[in-house]
Amino acid sequence: MRFMRILVTGGMGFIGSNFIRRYLDRHEDAQVVNVDALKYGSNTENMREVENDGRYSFVQGNISDRSLVSRLVRDVDVVVNFAAETHVDRSISDPASFFESNVKGVFTVLEALRKNNSDAKLVQISTDEVYGDALEGSFTETDPLRPSSPYSASKAASDVFVLAYARTYGLHAMITRCTNNYGPSQFPEKLVPKTIIRALMHLLIPVYGTGKNVRDWIYVQDHCKAIEMVMDSGSPGEIYNISSGQEMTNLEVVGKILDCMGEDESAIEFVEDRPGHDLRYSLDSSKIRNELGWRPDHGFKEGIEETVGWYIENGIWWRPLADDRVLHPTPWKLEW
Repeated sequence: MRFMRILVTGGMGFIGSNFIRRYLDRHEDAQVVNVDALKYGSNTENMREVENDGRYSFVQGNISDRSLVSRLVRDVDVVVNFAAETHVDRSISDPASFFESNVKGVFTVLEALRKNNSDAKLVQISTDEVYGDALEGSFTETDPLRPSSPYSASKAASDVFVLAYARTYGLHAMITRCTNNYGPSQFPEKLVPKTIIRALMHLLIPVYGTGKNVRDWIYVQDHCKAIEMVMDSGSPGEIYNISSGQEMTNLEVVGKILDCMGEDESAIEFVEDRPGHDLRYSLDSSKIRNELGWRPDHGFKEGIEETVGWYIENGIWWRPLADDRVLHPTPWKLEW
């Protein structure tokens, strides 16, 4: 039996760890190498259930390390690049680290593939935020990029590099751009886990501005399913938008979580908005639906119930990560 050899970068993070666990569960003929720098968004507990699986191995390292990445890509069939700094608030207070990881790191991966394994596939995990505000309608893959934060700017820059390497050097590189993920083992700073954790601790729930910023919300396993389909059947040089079609304001999301937990919306506290806060993101995902046959399997109500249940049962996972930014959040400007 020939094993499919996959290098996953950033696999100790939220989406990457969900992807690895799902892939190993569904494919006996897989070997997965997970390289992760173990920064603030990473958690080794995310991979505890597979750490003794002979098909899985872990390497601690940074994707900006040329020699390491060059060695790791030599014998793989696919690279799935999740590695990135992702928290918008942190990008406002520390943009340099986002350039280092999200731009320089992706460039290092591309160069390593070009020089050492140009036959391998690359799936670059991007974000809907590269398009900027969707004041009306939904963005398609051909729409221009208008990033608003240092985070989204760094992701847009890396996307452009990926497309350039696909065209110039013939790399089998593809990009996925997904809407807001939620689900088990998401880092506590994000809206959904922060809301759940603070509700469990009977603390006020901070909501930026008026809470009317709109996002499309997708359960993480549905995103992982889409990534696998792009990895298997996507075309080189192509971009695939991934969205569930479940758009809600941040205020609605918090309200639904509180309702699921039997809590009152009087727990909501409106706080000063962050700069460059896009009002609405919306993606047209008809391309991946029509060309690859992808569909989400979870509605928001079902996904949130599963997510709330996971955080209730896994305090041992999130309590060490719930630092002052989660338990005692302050307006963005005080973090500069």
